[in-house]
Amino acid sequence: MIKSLSIKDFIIIDELHLDFDKGFNVITGETGAGKSIIINAIDLAFGARAGKDLIKSGRNRASIELTIELKEKLPQNFIEETGIEDFGQEVILSRELTESGSRSRVNGSLVTQDVIKTLREMLIDIHNQHMTYTYIQPKYHINLLDSYGDSNHQNVLNKYREIYSRYSEICKKLDDAKSRTQLTEQQIEFLKFQIDEIESASIEDIEEDKKLEEELNVLSNTEKLKELAYSSYWTLYGEDGCILDALGKVKTNISKAAETDSNLSEYESQIIDIQESLKEISSSLRNYSEAMELDEQRLDEVQQRIDTLDKIKRKYGNTLELVLENYEKFFAEYNSIECSQDEIETLELQKHELFTRMQAAAAELTESRKEISKDLSEKIRFELEKLDMPKVQFEIQITDCDYCITGKDNVEFLISTNISESPKPLAKIASGGEISRVMLALKTIFAKTDNINTVIFDEIDTGISGNACQAVAQTIKELAKTHQIISITHQPIIAAKSDRHFYVAKTQEETTSVKVYTLDEKNKIKAIAMLAAGEISDDSINFAKQLIYN
Repeated sequence: MIKSLSIKDFIIIDELHLDFDKGFNVITGETGAGKSIIINAIDLAFGARAGKDLIKSGRNRASIELTIELKEKLPQNFIEETGIEDFGQEVILSRELTESGSRSRVNGSLVTQDVIKTLREMLIDIHNQHMTYTYIQPKYHINLLDSYGDSNHQNVLNKYREIYSRYSEICKKLDDAKSRTQLTEQQIEFLKFQIDEIESASIEDIEEDKKLEEELNVLSNTEKLKELAYSSYWTLYGEDGCILDALGKVKTNISKAAETDSNLSEYESQIIDIQESLKEISSSLRNYSEAMELDEQRLDEVQQRIDTLDKIKRKYGNTLELVLENYEKFFAEYNSIECSQDEIETLELQKHELFTRMQAAAAELTESRKEISKDLSEKIRFELEKLDMPKVQFEIQITDCDYCITGKDNVEFLISTNISESPKPLAKIASGGEISRVMLALKTIFAKTDNINTVIFDEIDTGISGNACQAVAQTIKELAKTHQIISITHQPIIAAKSDRHFYVAKTQEETTSVKVYTLDEKNKIKAIAMLAAGEISDDSINFAKQLIYN
């Protein structure tokens, strides 16, 4: 049950606080006064789509807060999964709108819209023009029928859905397997050729081509490298006046100088180290030069290998790494073709077995729906008769269709309000008043079968008057004995049945603003008198009192 609603800077409302009551809460006011803004605010708090245009002009944010009293605490697993604070049998739901977006909180904790959606399904049912459209569309009727079913029906429905999902998955796998076998013999041979060609290249190192290029460069410059290495050796160690001879003289001079200045001793030690290093380098250069011989055979081998790898790279990738990746892809595709025939046979067997089970589950589901439809159609017909539709015929038509996630049934609600006409689809009802009463009948029945405590009607009285209006008022009053009802109405007969009456007034001064008044008994009489006659007079006052007290 909604205990209170607080709104700030929302559309044309500056600031508003309403305390709702259990039972029947009615909202009246002049056309365009802003009655629907209150319902929109509640809808928005429960996750309806928001935009920055809902923020009052000249303000940078809007906020809505609902305090909700629960019949029982929220499920413990829901509290643990969402991380919201447990307030016992109370929930504070808030939403803040800014120019950049919106944020929702439950008991002060930020939550996602999925959490808000779950709360909406548990706590509230808002009926507006969009919901009327939903109810009359045949595609929604199967869900309405299923929601009326008991736990046994839900088990049957879930069993079918599970089998259907597995059947659909197997069908997809089977189609994929068959598509793989549809390659032509020529395509398969070409795939095998690609695999063989890459395998024949015997690529084991993805850096082989780079290493071979370096080796080729050395082999192609053997004589030049030999000459340069030997010349470097000779300069270091192989001729009079070479670098090592010069260093020997430097060492001797430093050694003598160190006898006089010991600070020079460290230089002598460093020169000795340099001499040893240069001797090793000169020896290595001489060995390198002597070992360097042109290997024509190896040169040809390297060149041929490079040519082979270049050819492979041109066909299968710019690098050896890409070549090997493509090889893995070709190999996997070829293997999948080879094993797909066995896979097809296995999947065909699974498909047949699941289809047989799906047929049985769908037939069981259809029978369950037919049983439910008898009870539901009878209850709807009974509620419609109470709503001043005494000759109404109401049927739930179940016809065969292709298998889908909901079964093998098309479900459509049919109605006839005239005894001489056969039932027709809800969508073809011409009278707005008839549609309103059908919606109220459905809401009355489904509200009794779920755990929702608050039902909101945004002008459920559209197109009705007289006896029909009296019947609607009585039905809402009866529903209000077990549910909290919040309703916008233009009908004095309906408003008179309320337990709490709110009157919405709009003022146009420097800016447009909305005020909402909670009426006491005296002002409620005046409001209903004004609603009935358009003026306050002795007659309208007496008429209002008769509506309220009779």
